[in-house]
Amino acid sequence: MAGGLDYLLYEEATGYAIFKVLIQQDDIGSRLKEVQEAASDLSKFSKMIELVSFAPFKGAAQALENANDVSEGLVSDYLKSVLELNLPTKNKINLGISDKNLGPSIKENFPKVDCISSEIAQDFLRGIRHHGFKILKELHAGDEERAQLGLGHAYSRAKVKFSVQKNDNHIIQAIALLDQLDKDINTFAMRVKEWYGWHFPELAKITPDNYTYAKLALFIKDKASLNDESLHDIAAVVKDDAAIAQRVIDAARISMGQDISEEDMENCSTFAARVVSISEYRTKLYQYLTDKMHTVAPNLSELIGEVVGARLISHAGSLTNLSKQAASTVQILGAEKALFRALKTKGNTPKYGLIYHSSFIGKASQKNKGRISRYLANKCSIASRIDNYSDEPTTAFGAILKKQVEERLAFYDTGAKPMKNADAIQQALSLGATMAADKDVDTDSSDEEKESKKEKKERKEKKEKKEKKERKEKKEKKEKKEEKKEKKDKKRSKSDEGESPKKKKKSKA
Repeated sequence: MAGGLDYLLYEEATGYAIFKVLIQQDDIGSRLKEVQEAASDLSKFSKMIELVSFAPFKGAAQALENANDVSEGLVSDYLKSVLELNLPTKNKINLGISDKNLGPSIKENFPKVDCISSEIAQDFLRGIRHHGFKILKELHAGDEERAQLGLGHAYSRAKVKFSVQKNDNHIIQAIALLDQLDKDINTFAMRVKEWYGWHFPELAKITPDNYTYAKLALFIKDKASLNDESLHDIAAVVKDDAAIAQRVIDAARISMGQDISEEDMENCSTFAARVVSISEYRTKLYQYLTDKMHTVAPNLSELIGEVVGARLISHAGSLTNLSKQAASTVQILGAEKALFRALKTKGNTPKYGLIYHSSFIGKASQKNKGRISRYLANKCSIASRIDNYSDEPTTAFGAILKKQVEERLAFYDTGAKPMKNADAIQQALSLGATMAADKDVDTDSSDEEKESKKEKKERKEKKEKKEKKERKEKKEKKEKKEEKKEKKDKKRSKSDEGESPKKKKKSKA
């Protein structure tokens, strides 16, 4: 920086400002107390720089767009026009900027502009930020703060904006909770067996399953209450297995367990009920995780399974992070400790991490486990990228990639020739097109059904309105007839009353 700073680019929430540097600072003297204090004094600082131009943003949308571009180190069209109008780009100049990532993009658009984000440039920009609206004459007190607050909220919202359906955060939370629940259920079930085992120790050998044991403990309570009539109820708990139900009743009759008080039994039953409810919730959570994986990462789920796929996403941090990983990294995800230990001791590096839990690794022979894990990691990497970057991913690629892994396993065992990658991609594309067509047909049929239902509803409504109208008209006609009849009756009664005295007079005469 032989010539020092010529201009400064100040990026603000309200717009872009270009300043000309009038007095150059010295690298050595810039840290002196007097120089630092001069930056805080407006009268002294205003003599060091001069405002060339201030280009405000037209609205919040434009401010957000430019903020996103600057954060990614890109020169927006608006910034480009501001620099073109206010910088003497014909001569070579030094431009001070706050973000060094923006430098290469400006240099690409303006070859004669050298971008500098040194300590001196940062001191100048810090001084401009400190004095704010006093230097930028077009702004008023409070404008900067309001603009910064609005832009900050908009920028944060844009960063965390996601598709509700394709959100992998829920998968990470669900798989973590699933693992935690498995540990907790095992611990609690062991405690139930130990507690209820004092009363009915034989039950643990008859029903080794934790969930079934807890349900039986909750149903039986006092073993003395069991009789032949309880057979059907116990069979319903043990999946309609009458033999096991009979064994439970027989064991209860000859049980060596001690009697238990009502208070103790109540506490034991409460805990058993909690174990049952947690186990049932675990089943629901697993179903939720499966559905979520089929929505977010259908190809990865189809290839390696929902649980292993969810663990890979969780360990990587997100589906996007997983898709950016190389196949060699995916292969040893979850085995980092073993890897660094091997590197430190110069031993053999691990062949697999989390993907060891895949059924493909289990199917392979001992000598081929490393080879198949490498091949599987490669396919997992492809599947995760398809899932992450596709707008509407289907299971087509996952199914074909799974077929390739199975054929590779067969090749290691029997030597059968596997499918080529080019053929596999062609098959996947044709399968994807078929799935998309079927989906369109389903949506069309559903739309037709909706339309037909709508038409039926409209017809029904019209018919009901017509019937209602007819009923109303009939009622009105009937009422009118009744009114006419009443009027006639009244007239007749009046005429009869008028005739009767005349008749009386005639009779007297």
